[in-house]
Amino acid sequence: MDAVQAAGNLVDQVAAGRQSGPTAARMLVGSRLRRLREGAGITREDAAVEIRSSDSKISRLELGRTGFKQRDVADLLTLYGVTDAGERQALLELAKQANASGWWQRYDDVVPSWFESYIGLEQAAAVIRNYAVQQVPDLLQTEEYARSALRLGHPEDDSERFERRVALRMGRQQILRRPAPPRLWAVIDETALRRPIGSLATMRLQLGHLIEIAELPHISVQVLPFSTGGHPASGGAITFLRFSEGDLPDVVYLEQLITAVYLDKPNTVAPYWRVLNHLGLQAEQPTATAQILQRIRAEL
Repeated sequence: MDAVQAAGNLVDQVAAGRQSGPTAARMLVGSRLRRLREGAGITREDAAVEIRSSDSKISRLELGRTGFKQRDVADLLTLYGVTDAGERQALLELAKQANASGWWQRYDDVVPSWFESYIGLEQAAAVIRNYAVQQVPDLLQTEEYARSALRLGHPEDDSERFERRVALRMGRQQILRRPAPPRLWAVIDETALRRPIGSLATMRLQLGHLIEIAELPHISVQVLPFSTGGHPASGGAITFLRFSEGDLPDVVYLEQLITAVYLDKPNTVAPYWRVLNHLGLQAEQPTATAQILQRIRAEL
């Protein structure tokens, strides 16, 4: 790729980064810096010396797990032999976006460090695929249902802190209403639809909300009924994220009680993609969703 083409691609990524947010921008800058370093045949250790740091910091920069100092990026570009002014400026602009604060960071008092990265990835994703077992996926919850679900996990919260948790969850859902929303595909186990979260009225409202939101063209909801029996997702809930920027890898997010696992290597992500495809075939098709949800709601 010549300098003109590289600069043009970066300009496109800068524009995409403005909508996707700082997390995607960090990943884009890191990915580009890694490719430039490897293309120049320079080790992480030598790159670290150039910016007066450690090879572990270079690793974190290339993985998009930390912010960027403009001086460090400029020095690395020089070390890697990037002399084209347009390419340098575009990457420095993308690095500046990577250092911006995401809207969710004002809720940092109620967001554990292991979850903050997920919110940024979720806000940047072009495709979100969920398999939900215990509860309706966060992005599809009504406020009443979300309140009940959050209270189960945080019974010790005072009123102010709890309201901030609710506001954060509702804020995350706004990506489904923006002009270019992500494509959301959720497979929900029947267990999650019948397990009472809050009152019966709350559950009926939630099921009604799912019926309505599943009508949106960018949202697909499938129900995995009890009658399906066993399936390959016995390990629990799965979230799969794909991004419009080709330089960003797919990410699988697996949440645990007090931490989470992020997978982004092709050989670890691919099995989850296959499992989600299998669940999509085992579950009732989206055209049957409204009828199933209406039946469950009537039985509550």
